[in-house]
This record gives sequence, C-alpha cells and structure tokens, in this order.
Amino acid sequence: MKKLVVFDLDGTLAQSKSAIDEEMSGLLYSLLTVARVAIISGGAWPQFEQQVLAKLPGEKGLERLSILPTCGTQFYAYNGKWDKLYAEDFTAAEKEKITSALNEVVNTLGYKAAKLWGPAIEDRGSQITFSALGQEAPLEEKKKWDPDFAKRQKMKALLDGIIPEFSVSLGGTTSVDITRHGIDKAYGIHKLRDILGITIEEMLFAGDAIFPGGNDYPAKETGVACIKVRDPDETKRVIEAVIACYTG
Repeated sequence: MKKLVVFDLDGTLAQSKSAIDEEMSGLLYSLLTVARVAIISGGAWPQFEQQVLAKLPGEKGLERLSILPTCGTQFYAYNGKWDKLYAEDFTAAEKEKITSALNEVVNTLGYKAAKLWGPAIEDRGSQITFSALGQEAPLEEKKKWDPDFAKRQKMKALLDGIIPEFSVSLGGTTSVDITRHGIDKAYGIHKLRDILGITIEEMLFAGDAIFPGGNDYPAKETGVACIKVRDPDETKRVIEAVIACYTG
C-alpha cells in the first residue's frame, strides 16, 4: 500500500488555471482521511490557494497535505496555518536573462499573440513561466493554441540553445516553464522523500503530461509508480480506486 499519493495540478486535478470542481474537492478530502497527499505543479502558491485550498470543504486532515509550487522549489506544510518551509528563487540577473530569451524566441517564431489575457511571462520566484495567451486566458482559447505541443516543442528547441544553463519543460495547455537544471517534478519527488521520510517506492504519482518533454515526465524518471491520466475526470476514477484499496 502506498503511503503518499502525489498529483500534478493543471490537467490532472483541474482544468488549466481553473478551480477543482465539487466532486474533486470531495474526493481529495476523502483521500486525506486515509493517506498522505501531495500536489506538485509549476504554478505559484496563489494558484494552489485559488484552485485547490479555497475549494476544500474543511480543514480536517490538511496536516496530511503537502503543497509544492514551482516543481518543488517551494514547499508548504499545514500546522494550523500554511507555512513555507523553504523557497529557492532565481537571482535578478537570471530572471532578466530568461525573460530576454523568451521574448527573443517568441519574436523569432512569430508567436506573439494578437490578444493577451494578462501577462505572457510570469515571475514565480524560482520559476519563469511563459503562457502564450496570457496567464488569465480562457481555457477554450488556450486549448486551441497548441493542442499537440508542437509549437512549444519548437520553443523548447530554441531555448535549449540560447539558455542551456537552464531547464525548459512544457506544461499546462500553453505554458513553457523555465527553472534551474534539476528543478523539475523529480526534484519535488525527492524533496517529499527527504522531508516526509517516505521512500519513492512508497509513493504513487498521477499526471497528464507523463511523456518525454512533458513536465510530469521527470517524476516517472525517479522510479515512482505513475498513472498517466487523460484529464481530471479520469483522475477522479483513480482517486476512487485508491480510496477503495485503502478502505478495503
């Protein structure tokens, strides 16, 4: 029996930049009664607050929930309130270099959107994220922009050449995440192991981007048992199955 169930957020627990729905909220809350749970995402802390924590039906069991924004370069634990255990942020010079590279690639490929919903480049402290249509773009618009990841694969290829000292991965529906090398969901899995004292063999990971280049794939490379899900509806069925295993 796994001691810790780890989830990606966007595309796994919720649609991109959207809150978990009522059914998911109830299932996560039920899962917390039988197992430890962690959520790792490229998103910043406010995204977790809005998409997940504000939608849970109560605070019971939250001490069994670990939140790892920006792929584990930040770690939040609950002890009557949410405490940040650490944060490993970029320097100002690193942020400037990454932002400049992103703007260069967007211009080279002609990906500058005619309309933006919020900023296209977001500073998340320990991660810089490019969102092609802006951070607050409607989901239906985002789904149409790069459904097969082809546009972002081109971006990644160019960025890997311009800023090889950083790691570039693809996430969400329009996003490119840039971190230091070694800062990915594998890093988050290892942080969970070290802080919670739970071995990788005792974990289960569920995500929608478990494929080479996808931002969930590094988790698979740690050796953690993985379940690739299509969308939040499939994740719900996975959670139901896990709960059933725990409760017999």
